[in-house]
Amino acid sequence: MSERSVSKQKRGKRWYTVIAPENFDRKELGSTFADEPEKISGRTVESTLGELNDDQGANNVKLTFKITDVGSDAAYTEFIQQELTRDYLRSLVRRGASKIEANVTAITKDDYRVQLQPVAFTTKKADRSQEHEIRRIMTELTREAITGHTYDALTESVVEGRLSSAIYGDAKVIYPLRRVEVKKFSLEARPEEVEAEEEAAVSVDEGDVAVDVDDETEA
Repeated sequence: MSERSVSKQKRGKRWYTVIAPENFDRKELGSTFADEPEKISGRTVESTLGELNDDQGANNVKLTFKITDVGSDAAYTEFIQQELTRDYLRSLVRRGASKIEANVTAITKDDYRVQLQPVAFTTKKADRSQEHEIRRIMTELTREAITGHTYDALTESVVEGRLSSAIYGDAKVIYPLRRVEVKKFSLEARPEEVEAEEEAAVSVDEGDVAVDVDDETEA
C-alpha cells in the first residue's frame, strides 16, 4: 500500500472518547479509533476500579464496559462485568482455612439476567455443615439482592461492597469469617434478550402440546 493510501485512510479515521455509564460518574475510560462510528459499537473496554477512582488499593477489581452508543466524538458504554484479579484471590487463601463459593443467576427488577459469584474466607477450617450454611446464606442474600434491585442499583451495591458486607454480617455468626468478596459479577442477558428467550420457550412448549394432542387423536 502506498504512503498516499495510508495517509488517506488515517485522515478518514477519528478518535472517540469512551465514557463510563452514569453510575460510574461518566468518567473517561480511554479512547478508540475508527473510520465509521458503527465499527466501534459493541467493542469492550477494560479498566479497574482503582483507575476510575484514583485509588491504587482498588486495582484488584477489574471492570469491563461495552460500547452501546456513539456520538460525534464520544462512545458511551454500559457496565457488563466485574471480576477480581487472580493474584488478589490467591492472596486471600490461607492454609487450614475454608474457602466457600456460590454461583447465583437470577433476573433483576428491570429484567436483566446476571450472574454473581460470592466467595467467603474463614479464619480457620469450618466443618461441612458450617460451610453448607454459609453457602446457603450467601446464595439467599445474593438472590435477594439481584431480584430486589434494578441492574444499575445492583451494580452499585456490588462495586461499593454493600452486598459483601451484608453477607459477612449474616454469615459470620455461623463461623468466624476473615473476608467476603464478590469474585465475579457479569451481565448474562439484557431485557430484550431475556424476553426473546422467554417467547421462544413458550413457542416450544406450545409446539409440544400440539404434538401431544395430535398423538392422542391418532390413538
